[in-house]
Amino acid sequence: MTTGSIRIPHGPIRTPEQLRDLAERAGRDLEGAPALEILRWATDTFGDRFCVTSSMEDAVVAHLASRVRPGVDVVFLDTGYHFPETIGTRDAVAEVYDVNVITVTPPKTVAEQDAEHGPQLHDRDPDLCCQLRKVLPLRDALTGYQAWATGLRRSESPTRANTPVVGWDERRGKVKISPIAAWTDTDVQDYIDEHGVLTNPLLMDGYTSIGCAPCTRRTAPGEDARAGRWAGRAKTECGLHG
Repeated sequence: MTTGSIRIPHGPIRTPEQLRDLAERAGRDLEGAPALEILRWATDTFGDRFCVTSSMEDAVVAHLASRVRPGVDVVFLDTGYHFPETIGTRDAVAEVYDVNVITVTPPKTVAEQDAEHGPQLHDRDPDLCCQLRKVLPLRDALTGYQAWATGLRRSESPTRANTPVVGWDERRGKVKISPIAAWTDTDVQDYIDEHGVLTNPLLMDGYTSIGCAPCTRRTAPGEDARAGRWAGRAKTECGLHG
């Protein structure tokens, strides 16, 4: 299920081989380029077949993309488990920025999932919970797009250290763009301060990475930024990015 102004994408229809070649070439050519230049390439190349995805931890990539393509689609996954502050940030982004926020929800409500799999699936089988409430809904939401942008950064965790600014998403058959992959925490904060970018209030309350409420805790000084996600488990990613 989706809510928001969903437009019918138009523009050239490229084969997976053509898209893969585009991604590999751009990944080489745009390494080291400013984020705005990377996003300008993406919007010029894909037009309405390009979107931004946002967890609403902050609106940095959405803000950047709106500067090069006003009205750009921003896809938000509402898992049913988000903090109220995250939903509030989504609503503020939709109100303040020149973007088209599209909210995507899983086919089953939390109650329906509990009835099928038992309550608190996130505690018993977090991989399955993420698959049902994130991975599959995003797959369906991206159907009409050829390329999507993320806020992944290399400095966030060892699993993201090799993130390309433009790469090939084999699983979805899309071009995956991470325009701020090379940014440090300082770069992000400087951009937020310079442009007054909206951020999730939880970032000021001890959270350094924000996901679903049952699987996210505050981090302690010196911990990895993503240490508060699935704490105490070997799990480090929800499955959207690997």
